[in-house]
Amino acid sequence: MRNNQLPRYKHQTNSNIQIPISKRNRFGKLAIGHWLLFGYCCLVIGVLPLFAQEEPSSGDLIVKSWEAHGKKDVENTFKYTRELIGLYEAEADRQQAALKALPKNKPDIQAVAALNDVATAYFIQGESYRDQGKSAESIAAFKQVLLKYCFGQAWDPRGWFWSVAKASRESIIKLNPQEPLPVPCPGTEGQKEQKKEKVSSLPTKIILHDPGKEDFVDYQKYGGFENIGTKDYKYVIRDQAGLMQAVGEGIYPNDTISSLRFDPEYQKARQAGRLRGQHWDFVHSQDLEAAFLKWVLAPEPRGVKLFYIGLLFEKSGLIKQAIKAYYAIVVHSPGAYGWTYWHTPWYAGQAAIMKIEFLLRRHPELGHKLVDADIRIGNGFDNDVSNDVAITNPGRFERVSLKDRVLDKFKSKPSKDILSIKRRLGKGKVHLIQYETGDWQLMVDGKPYIIKGVTYAPTKVGQSPDSQTLGNWMEEDFNNNGLVDGPYDAFVDRNRNGLQDKNEPAVGDFQLMKEMGVNTIRLYHHPLKVNKKLLRDLYEQYGIRVILGDFLGKYALGSEAPWNPGTDYNNQVHKTNMMQSVTNMVLEFKDEPYILFWLLGNENVYGYACNADKEPDAFFKFANEVAVQIKKIDPEHPVAIGSGDILFLDKFAKNAPDIDIFGANAYRGDYGFGYFWRQLKRQADKPAFITEFGCPAYAEGKSIAETEELQAQYLAAAWEDITHNSAFAGGEGNSIGGVAFEWLDEWWKGYEPFVHDTKGLWVGPFPDGSMHEEWLGLCGQGDGKQSPFLRQLRKAYYMYKEMWR
Repeated sequence: MRNNQLPRYKHQTNSNIQIPISKRNRFGKLAIGHWLLFGYCCLVIGVLPLFAQEEPSSGDLIVKSWEAHGKKDVENTFKYTRELIGLYEAEADRQQAALKALPKNKPDIQAVAALNDVATAYFIQGESYRDQGKSAESIAAFKQVLLKYCFGQAWDPRGWFWSVAKASRESIIKLNPQEPLPVPCPGTEGQKEQKKEKVSSLPTKIILHDPGKEDFVDYQKYGGFENIGTKDYKYVIRDQAGLMQAVGEGIYPNDTISSLRFDPEYQKARQAGRLRGQHWDFVHSQDLEAAFLKWVLAPEPRGVKLFYIGLLFEKSGLIKQAIKAYYAIVVHSPGAYGWTYWHTPWYAGQAAIMKIEFLLRRHPELGHKLVDADIRIGNGFDNDVSNDVAITNPGRFERVSLKDRVLDKFKSKPSKDILSIKRRLGKGKVHLIQYETGDWQLMVDGKPYIIKGVTYAPTKVGQSPDSQTLGNWMEEDFNNNGLVDGPYDAFVDRNRNGLQDKNEPAVGDFQLMKEMGVNTIRLYHHPLKVNKKLLRDLYEQYGIRVILGDFLGKYALGSEAPWNPGTDYNNQVHKTNMMQSVTNMVLEFKDEPYILFWLLGNENVYGYACNADKEPDAFFKFANEVAVQIKKIDPEHPVAIGSGDILFLDKFAKNAPDIDIFGANAYRGDYGFGYFWRQLKRQADKPAFITEFGCPAYAEGKSIAETEELQAQYLAAAWEDITHNSAFAGGEGNSIGGVAFEWLDEWWKGYEPFVHDTKGLWVGPFPDGSMHEEWLGLCGQGDGKQSPFLRQLRKAYYMYKEMWR
């Protein structure tokens, strides 16, 4: 969920922010920057006067520039940007000249801070001139970026760097579409990425020369498991030749160049030059054969290599081989970890177990289940791997018939009438119960309630917080008919011609959501005004409830702290302000019939404009104090927290006993949420829901139909995982639902709000390996000309309509 009222683009300095892909929501972040300042050493010839002041760093100056620009303070905007350019232009010139392409990873980007800040300074000047109506001066400033600093990048607080040249180019086109533009730099907007041309994209499937002799390998025949269930676990191979024959090519210990020397596909691919390029560039190639061969030879840690080999097997339809690859991680490398785009740890062994269980559920014809497999990562709830401990039980595969699966599923659903209630959280019409089995249910008016939610924030194309043009969807009425546009006047463009035909009447989002099966939306009471009348109608006419939240100091909202350094959860003034903010919310809305429960925060543990990432104990202790206060005012509704995946889950468990529900934003991939439910059950034993999950409906090189299918498959797997882990469904029993992100595409996320941007903003577990932030909707807005009314319902909409109804 985002705060759309604040300017987005700010400065990212040489900080070491660690936000794992599996531990953060990459979407719906605050539209303002994370200001972390750093100083440059000033080299001075001669004797420095005793009281001489050091020159301000480019980081100091760019922060001041953004602050002034955000306040429309033209005088100081140009004062600080000119000072920055004067001090650092020469260094920026040197850094630009030394580059041959746009830096890709965070350390390399941060190494050219002067270049980044000088480019951004010119960009800010261009925006300021534009706001003053000085188009010629604005274009000139933007062109400086394109001509001199096209490799400059700036930080987006939602978690990635953005190209200043790309934003400048879009700004010039918007000001004057006929303006001649400089030839783009290599690797920037308008230039084809050269690395893509090095990787074969020939559509192929994996053809195994040696698939192995066993589908489900009996590792006991080829060695022995030692110290199962301890940190000293290991598997000792005693018959390596036999194990190699059992697993087949590409799976440890049969994953070296020698395993490929007799494979004719390897020889053909090598001779055709299809193996040229980096192995990471092959992950999403259509040439699955070449990608598999490249990854067999990849210089990655064993567990990471096996995981990607397993993914490639899956894509090629070789499900049994994929399971073998994943299980080899569990057996040989249970503590293996890789590093995400954010340079944070990701645990391959845990992911492998969840992959196996997912695939066996999806393919009951394989006739097996994985029993007792488990990997606990001690000290694994932070970003420091130095003290991690892997406690491993590799488990075993057991044969199971389809009949047994049906019977097991039936047996796992006992009637609640014959079960005693172990625990109850809350006393009101909305409360939670835990049965003696350990399973949890959310109860509303005496009936179980599964959250089938969406994030609803319909944004008109062209609106943007960057230009302070974002409106309040709860009040907008652009056609002046007395009705709020999105909820009541949206229409479905069935033939996708971009027009409202006679047979396409206004139906409204509320009706469309009702027909889809939505029963909940998530909303924050600030900074935008909440339309109570609208939400009453949402509930009374369409049966949709509201999870109402307070940001609890995230983005400095409610705390009245300055953005930099942000909310301090040890600061009594900040805490008093936040407590008052929450109290006001509860007093105002507690008697509204649509309230489902209260939500505190929005992944505060990632630390944007607050110090919950540095002081997690203080944050969770304060959140617990707030929960206690809420319950004094309103005993009718539970209290949840909206965290960032399971980061600092141990701190939550220790410090927040009065918070009833654990909620988290999580984007983990196309098989659900992995160890999330299991880790929560062990660490905190509370009911849980996913506060945000989603997948873009765009993938590079794919057609609209293909990408919509990929999005639908991804989201279907997410919901399957949510329901599998709900009460009596065979999983952990602690899931009470989830909130899909999001209802409608928002076009402002990639800077220019009139352009539906297709650039990948960060690398992650999505169909083409990138997050396309502007394409997360279950509905699209077509070409944008009929916004905010037009809706193109994607395949995921109909998929959920079937699953939720």
